[in-house]
Amino acid sequence: MPSKRYEHGTLINGNCIDELSNIKDESVDLVFTSPPYFQGKDFDKSKLVNDFIENVTQCQNTLYPKLRVGASLCWQIGSHVQDRVTTPLDFFVFQICSQFPDLKLRNRVIWTFGHGEHAQTRLSGRYETILWYTKGDKYSFDLDEIRVPQKYPGKRHYRGPNRGQWSGNPLGKNPGDVWSIPNVKSNHVEKTDHPCQFPVALVSRFIRALTSAGRVILDPYAGSGSTAIAALETGRKFCCIEIDKTYFEIAARRVNNWYNGEEKVRPDLPVASPDPRTAVAERPPHFLEGPLT
Repeated sequence: MPSKRYEHGTLINGNCIDELSNIKDESVDLVFTSPPYFQGKDFDKSKLVNDFIENVTQCQNTLYPKLRVGASLCWQIGSHVQDRVTTPLDFFVFQICSQFPDLKLRNRVIWTFGHGEHAQTRLSGRYETILWYTKGDKYSFDLDEIRVPQKYPGKRHYRGPNRGQWSGNPLGKNPGDVWSIPNVKSNHVEKTDHPCQFPVALVSRFIRALTSAGRVILDPYAGSGSTAIAALETGRKFCCIEIDKTYFEIAARRVNNWYNGEEKVRPDLPVASPDPRTAVAERPPHFLEGPLT
């Protein structure tokens, strides 16, 4: 299968199960990937959860030897929805990864977003999960790289030897395991023709926290190439594999645009509230008055 080589990495058009065999064992510092959810889209025709399980099992078995000791593995997973029945796919990923004694689950991060498809017969889905594993007990984690502003920066210790002194870290607080980051929809600056594109900011947080500059980031289900862009933005190297020719070309175009200084990336900033003076923020007269009960 063809590939495109760049100064800081490689894009490969091929089946990840086959292509991973060409990657040197214990050479990868971080895997961040989102496999197909098997919901009948053009790139995953099946609608069977069992096919998802088989796919991830094969990938995990092939992927595991490529991780160096101390490396991190992040599976970004949503839910399988069919006939109005929801199946949490990270449950199966957890079971699969549990077969590898050296893989330690460090966090189950909830990625929440405000927009998506509006359900009529159930609550609208507004989150996905990332299972963060490490290969072994000694691993890299730089909290300072991903700290966020405190809600109450002026808070002080109210008792003990530090009473009256500032209690917050000047660099910000731990972001916790629930992250609110806009998903890539409609007018998002990163939007491509890929139907399940995750934002660069999401993977960038993991890259910055779990690796240092120059390290190798692998994505066996590269899609539109967001992992490659995040690696470039943070000064890392990338190896991204995508089986679909159309999406491979999208990823290649984005990487080329990045080198040309033309790729647009949304900064990892809080979601802005609408200006109350704008029309979209005004409550239409036919809406109910007062809070909904």
